[in-house]
Amino acid sequence: MTAPALNAMLDALIPADDPERVPEPEEVYLAFSQWAETTGRPLYPHQDEALSEILQDRHVIAATPTGSGKSMIALAAHTASLARGGRSYYTAPLKALVSEKFFELVRLFGADNVGMVTGDTSINAAAPIICCTAEILANQCLREGEDMDVDCVVMDEFHYYADPQRGWAWQVPLLELPQAQMVLLSATLGDVSFFVRDLRERTGREVAVVDDAVRPVPLEMEYVVEPIGELLQRLVGQDKAPVYVVHFSQKEAIERATSLLSVDLVPKSRKADVARALGDFRFGGGFGATLSRLLRAGIGVHHAGMLPRYRRLVERLAREGLLSVICGTDTLGVGINVPIRSVVMTSLVKFDGSKERHLTAREFHQIAGRAGRAGFDTRGYVIVQAPEHVIENAKALAKAGDDERKRRKIVRKKAPEGRVNWTDKTFERLRDAAPETLTSQFQVTTTMVLNLMERAGDPVAAMAGLLERAHEPE
Repeated sequence: MTAPALNAMLDALIPADDPERVPEPEEVYLAFSQWAETTGRPLYPHQDEALSEILQDRHVIAATPTGSGKSMIALAAHTASLARGGRSYYTAPLKALVSEKFFELVRLFGADNVGMVTGDTSINAAAPIICCTAEILANQCLREGEDMDVDCVVMDEFHYYADPQRGWAWQVPLLELPQAQMVLLSATLGDVSFFVRDLRERTGREVAVVDDAVRPVPLEMEYVVEPIGELLQRLVGQDKAPVYVVHFSQKEAIERATSLLSVDLVPKSRKADVARALGDFRFGGGFGATLSRLLRAGIGVHHAGMLPRYRRLVERLAREGLLSVICGTDTLGVGINVPIRSVVMTSLVKFDGSKERHLTAREFHQIAGRAGRAGFDTRGYVIVQAPEHVIENAKALAKAGDDERKRRKIVRKKAPEGRVNWTDKTFERLRDAAPETLTSQFQVTTTMVLNLMERAGDPVAAMAGLLERAHEPE
């Protein structure tokens, strides 16, 4: 078996007969750059810049487009930390993402060097690289504070800092770990000047902002008044598949996928290929039986609530090019590793837990940015559908043709009363807007207090210090 590539690189830098040796930053820079070239993915200029800044012991904020290689920046941070004998953490918002990153890092650094901790799983928790959800790291920060053994923290999808329910977990490590180098990654950060000032003042360490990356796969965006079945047939016929159809609830995604069984989306030969790829995979009853039927028609379903084995199956079939259409939720915008050429948004409105509202510019660009695969596609496609009543009206007008008498008789449907509507102007506004500035969502919870009470010393003083440091307006 071939030794894990980055582990072998580090072994060459730190020989067995001198295990205490700490390589010079220039040595790590050269070795990592050469390794990247051997993978067939030499560093982009912005990745090279981030690697250099990391090795100069600066915090790094990487605001670079989806598909521009943020994962390589994360690898550089873990490599640099391991080379200097430190312990690094990788955090992500979803357990599925954490698990995906864990297996990737095990392949590159070796099983002994990588662990994973989620609410359900703890594997090799003493390893020098830990993959975990943001909440796991935040709670450990609260328990241990500056006594925590941590050299570097890589926070992926850092725009979750502004999430009303979960944003506190992205903020706490910034407040409680002044000893750690922070590497903050997202495609949609907006203005980061506050974080630059805050990190510099709080830690005394310089902050580098890497935000000049060019998206490797350009996007084409369009607003269409076209029924979903016809739209998907057109995209598949134009070789713009795989197509990911975005929904804002798991129920809607499954219902949409099932409705597409009556639409001819894949040739019989592709269905035979899917059947062979499924082999003797065992589906359970209920949703399992539905998923089996969908996959055999070349249609996938993908959302965070699926059993991991079903989700991994859909991702594998998608990577093998066997699925023309995947109906899923907006978790697509959180870096799930599914290859997508086109993204179809069936709505620009979502229910956020308290009210129905338009997508923010950040949400729109997070989802849109998943279209187009670097190394596979020369272009990605983003298609936004008009509301259902607009599509129905257009169909009725098309059926009437040029007959003015028939056109006058058409009773035009209206937007559902009491619902938030969207138009082509909504699409244009979101398309052209920059992501909003991230705002603090810090909150004190019972769990936070309980974790702080486990910290050595005075928990009341620890809480007072946390509240004083929190990113809240004075």
